[in-house]
Amino acid sequence: MGSRSATELLQLPVQLHGIRLGRPVDLLLDPTEWRALGFVVLCGDGSSRFLVFAAADLLEDAIEIQSALILLEDVEFYRSRSRSLRALLGREMHDLLVAPDGSVETLVSVEAERVSTA
Repeated sequence: MGSRSATELLQLPVQLHGIRLGRPVDLLLDPTEWRALGFVVLCGDGSSRFLVFAAADLLEDAIEIQSALILLEDVEFYRSRSRSLRALLGREMHDLLVAPDGSVETLVSVEAERVSTA
C-alpha cells in the first residue's frame, strides 16, 4: 500500500488478529526530520500506550499488530522526545502524507492550503 493521510490513519482501529484493542489519538513525529515514530493509542482499558510505527501493519481498514506486548506503556517518554501531529494540525498544517516506511512525503500547509514537499 502507498502513502496514507495521517489524519485518516488516526481514524483506524488498532487491532490484534481482528480484535480491536484501541484507537490512535496522535501520531508522534521525529523532532529533527519529518518521519513518523509511532502512534499514541487509547486502549480499551482507558490507558494510553505507544505503538512504534515500524511495528504496525497499516491495512486499508485497520492498524494491525502482531502482539499486544508491542503497545508500550511509557507514552510520556516518547512524547517528550517527539512532536505531536495533533499539536501541529490547525496551526501549521492540515495534514501530511506518510509513506509505508514512516517518512513524510507531503505536508498540506494551512497557509494558502497549498501542498508543499517536505
